[in-house]
Amino acid sequence: MSENVRVRFAPSPTGPLHIGGLRTALFNYLFAKKHNGTFILRIEDTDQNRYVEGAEAYIIEALNWCGIPFDEGPGKEGKFGPYRQSERKNLYKDYALQLIEKGKAYYAFDTAERLDFHRKDHEEKGKTFIYNWHNRLKLSNSLSLSTEEVKAKLEAGEDYVIRFKSPQDEELLLTDIIRGEIKIDTNILDDKVLFKSDGMPTYHLANIVDDHLMQITHVIRGEEWLPSLALHQLLYDAFEWKAPQFAHLPLIMKPVGKGKLSKRDGEKGGFPVFPLSWNQSQGYREAGFFPESVINFLALLGWNPGTEQEIFTLDELINSFSLERVNKSGARFDPEKNNWYNQQWLQRKSDADLAELFLQYLPSKNIETSKDYVTKVVSLIKERASFVSDFWELGNYFFETPTSYDEKAVKKQWKEDTPEIMNEVISILEAIDDFSSATIETTIKDWIGKKELSFGKVMPPFRLVIVGEMKGPHLFDILELIGKEESIHRIQIAISSLPN
Repeated sequence: MSENVRVRFAPSPTGPLHIGGLRTALFNYLFAKKHNGTFILRIEDTDQNRYVEGAEAYIIEALNWCGIPFDEGPGKEGKFGPYRQSERKNLYKDYALQLIEKGKAYYAFDTAERLDFHRKDHEEKGKTFIYNWHNRLKLSNSLSLSTEEVKAKLEAGEDYVIRFKSPQDEELLLTDIIRGEIKIDTNILDDKVLFKSDGMPTYHLANIVDDHLMQITHVIRGEEWLPSLALHQLLYDAFEWKAPQFAHLPLIMKPVGKGKLSKRDGEKGGFPVFPLSWNQSQGYREAGFFPESVINFLALLGWNPGTEQEIFTLDELINSFSLERVNKSGARFDPEKNNWYNQQWLQRKSDADLAELFLQYLPSKNIETSKDYVTKVVSLIKERASFVSDFWELGNYFFETPTSYDEKAVKKQWKEDTPEIMNEVISILEAIDDFSSATIETTIKDWIGKKELSFGKVMPPFRLVIVGEMKGPHLFDILELIGKEESIHRIQIAISSLPN
């Protein structure tokens, strides 16, 4: 790609970043890095009524946590700033006035009450009110009024908006990288408001002006903006600017496959839909997901690498990514698959790194121990875990002596002669000097053979008294880790507390 690729992620700071927005940011990032381009964050805060304190900081923190930081944006000022639209508001009116001068836009003085009257009147007749070529000359605007009347209204300070003058009887041929060619009949387009009576631009005008001034080469955004593509292309044409290439990403669908994934779906299904926690809503970070896992599963929601590969590092995603392999249809969100990705990434982590994370969890259980010990525990139990939080359930017996025993296992494994056998096991353990897994295993198995006992008589109850349940890794590995004294202590407790 010969041109200097510049893409932008342009969220509105109206609340937390949904994972659909995060995926849009990710695809922009991957595309930029694939082509040695620039990834820009622009905060589209022209609608001050919907502005939420803390939302911008949340967006930045989420991108950083995911490992996809922006190159230019708030706090990383490049030569194209400022990067908040509210700080650029003085720019937009001049561009709106340029369109009026070119005959591509016009002043509209219609009051909200008058427009509401027209909408209701159309509804009663079974029609939809659209402000465009077929009725604009019947309404109160600079196309229907004389130059003197318009001047008088402006000088009197009457409220107005500036509307785009959509063309009549034209067919637009639009191109989308993902969706191919799109044909639009301009007669169905309405004359969108570009500049509001409060002195702020609408999304449409600010978006186009900023993309042009920031030299954006590719606009990669969600499918919900596809209906705006015609207007945006017309605006580029009206300004006589080169338009960027467009790519509209498919929606992320509910787990059932129908409808767009929402916050409520997450609440009902017990899974996050935000990268970080927001108010009462849990985020992926707080739920124990690794950022690598989140990026991995999001990348494959709507994008197909064309191979069987499912696990991708960020560098591998950058190298493999192309917009041409993004699907047109919506991608079904699968919470179980998300968990699977996290499990895969957990297995890739070093035992020491996982131990560091697990150590942060142990104080809540009143456990104080060494990182070396926790690292050894993790090495034995991580294979069955999807989250670091699973480690306690999988290996709590490494830190606490069992005080109760699985009832079903007791009924099945604790026979009349079991206490006697377990007392003999104590004697065997006491005599072992090298208390390593291999030595313990050889010694116990030799003893079982000499006594002509079945393994079923010894090993299941042995596990039960050490673990409290019929679970866990290789029993002799557990014994080595908890040590001789603790191993014998646990057998003694079980003999005294379980029925003879």
